[in-house]
Amino acid sequence: MIASIEKVQALMADQDYICGRSLATAVYLALNLNKPLFLEGEPGVGKTEVAKVLAKVLNRGLIRLQCYEGLDASSALYEWNYPKQLLKLKAMEACPSGQAPNIFTEEFLIRRPLLAAIQNEAEGRPTVLLIDELDRADEEFEAFLLEILSDFTVSIPELGTLAAIQTPVVVLTSNRTREIHDALKRRCLYHWIDYPTPEKEYEIVTRKTPGIAAALVRDICRFMARVREMDFEKKPGVAETLDWAKALLLLNRQVLDPDTVRETLGCIFKYEEDLRRFQEEKAELVKVLCAA
Repeated sequence: MIASIEKVQALMADQDYICGRSLATAVYLALNLNKPLFLEGEPGVGKTEVAKVLAKVLNRGLIRLQCYEGLDASSALYEWNYPKQLLKLKAMEACPSGQAPNIFTEEFLIRRPLLAAIQNEAEGRPTVLLIDELDRADEEFEAFLLEILSDFTVSIPELGTLAAIQTPVVVLTSNRTREIHDALKRRCLYHWIDYPTPEKEYEIVTRKTPGIAAALVRDICRFMARVREMDFEKKPGVAETLDWAKALLLLNRQVLDPDTVRETLGCIFKYEEDLRRFQEEKAELVKVLCAA
């Protein structure tokens, strides 16, 4: 594992992820205590990216379980390939050999993310398991996940029990659209990822958008900091900042001006209500921010 908190910061910086001391500490402890890391924060602040960067830093494979409403154990763990099983049975009917085929073998097993992560570890292939946007899943799935995170063992009645030799590195994320149960949180180390300061965001944009003018980056970061202080349905995250920076670079802009802001609002806001609110109520603010 990584030897120090400073090394975590340095390695993640090598992958263009600017990691503050508190997040680096959480990552360091999660790795060395062998505990899942639970990240909460607004959408677009870089939670998912932590798992992706860790996979590169640790030279591990990345397996992602994208959560959604209605996600159940079979969709997350494993399913049998029923169409393939049926074809096998029909083929045997057409050419009978006198022995019924075994259609519950590895050949017919569809490995979903959780089983794939456990099997990778069981076979000595270290893995980073990303359980993304857990707040989108139902509470019943949380209870199932709690059991999996306890021992990383899966029992498949037809094949037996599969257990990981060592546990994968696990990163869970949540946009906090609902509260996650305490029982699951207690299994994890917790960290809240907030919007970055203008200084940190400046460093992020500069690293991620080579060739962009320094003055434009300062304008962008100052503008976004002010926008996040306002009341919008969906405040823009770092992802939107980077999209906007790349768009302005493509448009050959060197500084912000009111016309450019109005023409590129679609990079910042993703809800019609927010676009309308900004255009109708904040028109003068554009001039103020661009003149600052």
